Order: sequence, then C-alpha cells, then structure tokens
Amino acid sequence: MSKNGRAALVTGAAAMAGAVFLVLGGAAEAVAAPSLVYYPSAPGVRVNVRSGPGTSFQLLRTLPYDQKMPIFCQTPGETVSGYYGTSNIWDRIGPDQYVADVNILTGSDGYVAPRCT
Repeated sequence: MSKNGRAALVTGAAAMAGAVFLVLGGAAEAVAAPSLVYYPSAPGVRVNVRSGPGTSFQLLRTLPYDQKMPIFCQTPGETVSGYYGTSNIWDRIGPDQYVADVNILTGSDGYVAPRCT
C-alpha cells in the first residue's frame, strides 16, 4: 500500500524498463542500460549511407523513404546541407555506416547521441 492508502501496481515490464539488474554476491544493483532510439529520415528524402562522415566516403547504399534508424553515436565531419539545414554532424547508424544528420529528424540542431570515439 502507498502512503495515501492506494495500492500501487507495477508490472514487471514497467519495473524493468530502462534498467538492467545485476546480482552480485546476493545483492541486486541497478545499472542504467543505454537507450537505443530510432529516428526517421526527413519526409520524402532517401538518405545516403556512407563509409565515413562525408560525401567523399564510399556510398554504401541509399535507404528507402521514411526509413527509421538508430543513432549509435555522432561525429563531426564534412559540412553538408539537407532537409533540416546545414551541419557538420554525421550519425553512425552501424559499423562504418554514416548518414548526414541534416536529413534525420532528431528534434535538435545539435548532438543527440554520444560522440563517436
């Protein structure tokens, strides 16, 4: 029962959301799990996937319209213009796979993921 007399119901899924539990020597410790967010491409834009953060890098493939993709990290690279303006931010969506952030709806003009190392 909660302090105000109401019973609180927490489902197992809700209790586990956003956390990974490790059992160490009989004690449980909560460790935050990284949250992987999928971002959509700009409306009507087919996004080029390149082997590095710039247009001089090899074109690996072109994604279909309205494709959603994870952003594992972001890095500065060649400054390019696209649907959402001009920027030098490139998003790593897989191993050695980069897309120009200006064509991805991240909701920000800045970094939304950790910097690539």
